This record gives sequence, structure tokens and C-alpha cells, in this order.
Amino acid sequence: MSWWDDVDGDDTDEDEPYGQYGQYESKVRIRPNPKGNRPRTKVRPTHDDAPVGWVTNVDRGRFGVLVTEGAGSDAAGERVITATKARELGKKSVVTGDHVSLVGDVSGDPGSLARIVRVAERSTLLRRSADDTDEVERVIVANADQMLVVVAAADPEPRTRLIDRYLVAAFDAGLDPVLCITKTDLADPTDFLAHFACLDLRIVTSRSDDVPFDALHEVLDGKVTVTVGHSGVGKSTLVNAITGSTRATGVVNAVTGRGRHTSSSSIALRVRDGGWIIDTPGVRSFGLGHVEPANVFRAFAAHAVPVREPADGIPLDQAHDWEIVDRVQDGELGPTGVERLDSFRALLTGMGGEDPGTD
Repeated sequence: MSWWDDVDGDDTDEDEPYGQYGQYESKVRIRPNPKGNRPRTKVRPTHDDAPVGWVTNVDRGRFGVLVTEGAGSDAAGERVITATKARELGKKSVVTGDHVSLVGDVSGDPGSLARIVRVAERSTLLRRSADDTDEVERVIVANADQMLVVVAAADPEPRTRLIDRYLVAAFDAGLDPVLCITKTDLADPTDFLAHFACLDLRIVTSRSDDVPFDALHEVLDGKVTVTVGHSGVGKSTLVNAITGSTRATGVVNAVTGRGRHTSSSSIALRVRDGGWIIDTPGVRSFGLGHVEPANVFRAFAAHAVPVREPADGIPLDQAHDWEIVDRVQDGELGPTGVERLDSFRALLTGMGGEDPGTD
């Protein structure tokens, strides 16, 4: 007979929680919470009703966030507040251009501080790495519409390979590239621009003493534009002219031919007639270690301008990678197409990817 069998046939322990041991339950001592507070719940708030803002700048762990009250674009209802990132976001980055949800003090009064508790899904994301072999990416700007690539016609001398890197980054991020040539009073940019004749790019030229406001507003109005460029090309000078800001500007070192960094952080500034422009720090290198190598040929083909109709009638952007190489080398984009293709292939092999043009 098992010890748990009911010997007398009367199951008296059925209705008691612990049977014959229930009498000791009330004598168990329950230790009080040593912290004297309620245990933390695992159910976190959703912040569905939290105010929404747009990050305009990032500075040492503090974020400037544009908050708009009411509907429409009434400037009177706008204010820029200071916020910090909530702990619950963990390692998720917050960058200029992000749409975020806020809690805390969103009044914008001096000394007030809000918390960013949620980052909305990003439509575009511009990134770069320290070099082509570095897999750690640095997020620069989120939710931009287009990239304004600023390059000087002289002082410092323009570099086609750096422009190629900017173009690949723009294509990978889903941004429309716009090429702006500054300091055209110092040198004629015609020969330099001929290198990119095979690509469908919007081009704006600017002199040191004459900013093309009409041409720039046609490109910038109603859009969020991120600027990139080598240090010393006049990027911040251009931004100051079209926004009325006072961003620091610098000069090019006469010995090294390199510009000095004057912008230390990304900041979004309102274009006078509408739209936003995000000024980024100047860089001397733009690593592409984060770019998917297959995207390089696909983006190149999508923005190519053929000089003749394809023999098989298939557009270049619908061809396979090895077909793109063969058709471009066969002259479908002209001599500049071969030049740009060789540059993109060099970038591809530099990132550790396989070159589809080799057997």
C-alpha cells in the first residue's frame, strides 16, 4: 500500500490547500521588501499619446527636438526643446532627422528636459564607416530625401573618387544625389563634370561671390536635404547663405591643401523659402564598409545615361551584374561610363566583395 493512499476511504485533505500541513501555512514569515518600494512591473507603457517631435541636432547626449502644436505648419506653434534618450531605448541610436516620441517636460522653458522614449521607423538612413574594411557603421542622418554633394572646383582640388563614394552612399541610403560645384570663379568645372556625364545627376554651380539662390531653392524647397563634402569646400558658407545661419567657416591650409573642420556636429536648418537642410561635419574619407556590394552595380545602372539603345532592348538596370560590366565596357554609356565603372569596381573589391567582371 502506498503511503498516499486514502486508508479509511475519507479524503479529508481534498478541500484543504496543503492537507494536514495547512495549519503551518499561517506561521510562515514573509520578509518585507528591503527597498521599501513596490516591485517593478514588466509591463512597460506604450506612450501612444506621447507628443511627437523631429530631431534637429545632437550634441553630447542632448538632443534638440522640434515640437509642433496643432495641425498644419503654423510657426507660432513650433518650439525646439532639449531632450535626452530614455534608458529603455538601450543601444538604439538617435540621430538628426529622426521622428521621436517624447515624455516629461516638453514646454521648452529654460532648464526643462524631456525624454525620448520611442524612435519611429526610418524611411532612409545615411551611414558611413571609418574605412572600407570597418564593419562598424556610423549613422549620420535619418529620413532625408536627397543628398547635396558639395565639391569645390579648386582650393581644394576636386577628387572624383571621393564623389564616387558619396554617390554610392546616397544610392545605398535611397537618397537622390545632387552635385553642387562651388568656387567656379577659381577654376572651370567643365572638365571635372565630364567625368560624370554618364550619370543622371542634377548639377548646381556656385561662385565665391555669387550664390545661385534660385537654382538652390528649386532643388531644396519642400525637401529634407543632407549636405556632405570635403572639409574646406564651402559647404557651411553655402548653408549660411540659404538659411541665414551663422555656422563657422574656415579656410584651406596653403601647405597641405586640406580644409580645416569647422562643423563638429550635424544640425538641421530651415531653408528660408521652405524645406530643411542638414549640415554635416566635413570629412576627408567616407568609408563604405557597411554598403552591400551588390547595391553598387545596381545603383550605378539605375542612374546611368546610355549613349545608344541597348542591343537586346533590356534596360541596363534590369541586367545581371556581369551583363552590366560587359555592356558598359562595350560602350553603351560611352567612355565616361567605362571610367566610372572601373571606379565602382575598385570600390567593390576594396570592400572585400567579389568583382562580377572577373571570371
